[in-house]
Amino acid sequence: MSPHTHNENCLNCAQPVKGNFCAHCGQKASTHRYSVHHFLAHDLVHGIWHVDKGLLFTIKELFVRPGHSTREFIEGKRAKHFNYFTLIVLITGLGLFLGQISQVKLTDIFPANTKAVMSQMEQVATKYPKFIPLVMIPFNALLSFAWFYRSRLNLTEHVILNAYKVCGELLIGLAFSVLMLFYRNTAGLYVIYNGVLVLTTVYGIWFYYQYFSTFPYKKSGLIFRSIMVPVSAALLYMLAGIVSAIIAMKTR
Repeated sequence: MSPHTHNENCLNCAQPVKGNFCAHCGQKASTHRYSVHHFLAHDLVHGIWHVDKGLLFTIKELFVRPGHSTREFIEGKRAKHFNYFTLIVLITGLGLFLGQISQVKLTDIFPANTKAVMSQMEQVATKYPKFIPLVMIPFNALLSFAWFYRSRLNLTEHVILNAYKVCGELLIGLAFSVLMLFYRNTAGLYVIYNGVLVLTTVYGIWFYYQYFSTFPYKKSGLIFRSIMVPVSAALLYMLAGIVSAIIAMKTR
């Protein structure tokens, strides 16, 4: 049996095939017989590098032109982009894995006096740092929808753009998780952690600024709105922390 067969009818949907791909469902006209050689030389390598081609492209774009590339994705230029939901799952899964094998946990790097004054909300955020950005996606979407209302994007589009923003923020956090594998000085890590928080905030402002730069906003207004989205989110987070602390006090 030949390792490659060009089929006159699509094996997926049985429609006649003219050319290299089925015009009805998109499957290749040429199929191959599976073998160890083909699996190792083609499927495994192709599966990693073809998928990761979109993955690596998306990661690069998230740190070179995050707002512009996300806007292009939402407007329909999607062939090169890796799916935002899959990317979040991959980054979160890798982050959880690194957290499991790391000898230093995030809660270990906080000074004792800082831990003592932490609200219940802050303790949860410290214990589950990978999930807080995910929970914040719909809240950030509502905030960006409110601050950039004149852009006329619908709420779903705001959810997607904020999901891509979270991908960039999670990647920054992932780099910190990698650092914790090799650098175990808790005092130094605490300083770096606070720097990471500042960096992710600046990243978010840059993201919004880039994304909405083609919409009818003056530069000063664009900068102000880009800053106010994370500021509003921080205020909501602080409010939630105060409420959780009050509830904790009343239940004691």
